[in-house]
Amino acid sequence: MMRYLLRRAAHAFFLLIGVSLLAFAFTVLAPGNYFDEMRLNPEIAPETIAALRTQYELNRSLPVRYVHWVSSVLHGDMGFSFAYNTPVAPLLLVRARNTLLLTVTAMLLAWGIALPLGIWSAEHLGRLPDRLVSWGTAALLVVPDLALALGLLVIAVKSGWLPTGGMVSLNFDRLPFFGKLRDLLLHMALPVAALVLSVLPTLVRHVRAAMAEVLDAPFVLAAEGHGLRRRTLLYRYALPAAANPLISLFGFSIGTLLSGSLLIEVVMSWPGLGPFLLEAILARDIYVVIGGVLLSTLFLVGGNFLADLLLYWADPRIRTETGP
Repeated sequence: MMRYLLRRAAHAFFLLIGVSLLAFAFTVLAPGNYFDEMRLNPEIAPETIAALRTQYELNRSLPVRYVHWVSSVLHGDMGFSFAYNTPVAPLLLVRARNTLLLTVTAMLLAWGIALPLGIWSAEHLGRLPDRLVSWGTAALLVVPDLALALGLLVIAVKSGWLPTGGMVSLNFDRLPFFGKLRDLLLHMALPVAALVLSVLPTLVRHVRAAMAEVLDAPFVLAAEGHGLRRRTLLYRYALPAAANPLISLFGFSIGTLLSGSLLIEVVMSWPGLGPFLLEAILARDIYVVIGGVLLSTLFLVGGNFLADLLLYWADPRIRTETGP
């Protein structure tokens, strides 16, 4: 197991190095920088701009700047924000916590719906319930994420049932504990619903396909012939046998939800990484952009690493292949 984990960790490490190199190169080599707009201000002397460029090492070569940035990452700073005049890491961590709250909640809810719905559809394969599920997922698949989010916003505005922006209300600090929890859940409802609806059709279809293949297997038919309860047969025997592709899909769904959450956060004014990165890109605050890309990649790598661990635990063949 240690050999398997070390190999996966090495893959993750080299992936992060590659992403950091590409993100740094593309961001730094893009035309323009944060201080270019300051040249248009006649009240700012050219000497001041030159001093700022020297202070932030913008006059250094690309390899030297990358080495210094890696050193700052190792020290927990992740570079320095031009716009906020502070290390990048504290700025990103606050937004990353909000993005993780949204993404993890949506992922748990999406899988909690997709598993029973996909199994139920596979159990009634070719019949009316299966057709209804297929039509519903097909309809959701053709709707763009942006249109879905805007549609939910319109419904919320027209009905007035849910808040349409932000993470908490203005009087959040004065609310009791359960009032704070209720307020947070109400603000999460729209972005979580948009994320769940965007990823649910793919999850349901994969669960349905994996379960439909297993339900025709001889061992399932034999177990059914022994008179096992249908629920026991589906969840105790068929689902573990269909788990391998679903566990791999679990890792993929984390990346899908994370990328989707960045768009949903911008549309619904959720204070996560999405609006912060958009603001940094428009301001050309390069180290915030690079840090955000690296942090998003770290989340994706962490999710896939977790999927690898689950796959190792669920599939004895992997343990045999990686054994001595």
